[in-house]
Amino acid sequence: MSRRARLWLVALGGAGLTALLVAACLDLPSFGGAQHPYGYRAVRAALARHTANTVASVNFDLRAFDTLGEMSILFASVLGCAVLLRQARDEHRAAPRPAEVARPVRRYALVVLPVAVVTGLYVIAHGQLSPGGGFQGGVVTATALHVLYLGADYRALERVRPLGPYEAGDALAASAYVVTGLAGVLAGTAFLANTLLPYGTFNTLSSAGTVPLLNAAIGMEVSCAVVVLLAGFLDQAVEIVEEPANGQGRGKG
Repeated sequence: MSRRARLWLVALGGAGLTALLVAACLDLPSFGGAQHPYGYRAVRAALARHTANTVASVNFDLRAFDTLGEMSILFASVLGCAVLLRQARDEHRAAPRPAEVARPVRRYALVVLPVAVVTGLYVIAHGQLSPGGGFQGGVVTATALHVLYLGADYRALERVRPLGPYEAGDALAASAYVVTGLAGVLAGTAFLANTLLPYGTFNTLSSAGTVPLLNAAIGMEVSCAVVVLLAGFLDQAVEIVEEPANGQGRGKG
């Protein structure tokens, strides 16, 4: 195909897409109106299933399949980074040098670390009750561990961050989300339908049916994925020594 033909093809496709977008925008309801049909239905559905946080109901009940896609994107991204940043056969990582950190900074990091981890776990556990949830709490929990990298040194972070369990936890959490959806199918309902468990008592940790289970799976998957992802990039910042054929190593920054 010639260059002119390709340009005409792109122009025609772009014109058609533009026409569809304009037609869709012209049919949108007016901005800032008093009627919000989707919002009203989402709130009613959340309350009917004893979910105090409507956003969690949308993420893990009304549109749980969309959340599965978002989780899959994160899982695939971390997997791709792990493959691209893996250690080559002719390289070995030198032992990280301990950083010189002021004693007050180190003490502050040790105090903040457990508080930040507990905060992240709290946000995950209460996702169906209050703002937050698995995505937000997972990021808080994962980044909380890296306070040791900022306030101490890389070796301290490595001691609390063995990558094997986090890699397994990432895969296990992603599988748990899918298995929860398949359990609904085996029970005679739709995939990821919130009909597998009783809805419980409104505004309690045991409410909302399967929403807490899916929320916890997302929290575990996000936290483990972020830890594995940051580990790949942080390892690249540590000195890598290449082993040439003659056995004499040379620095590879």
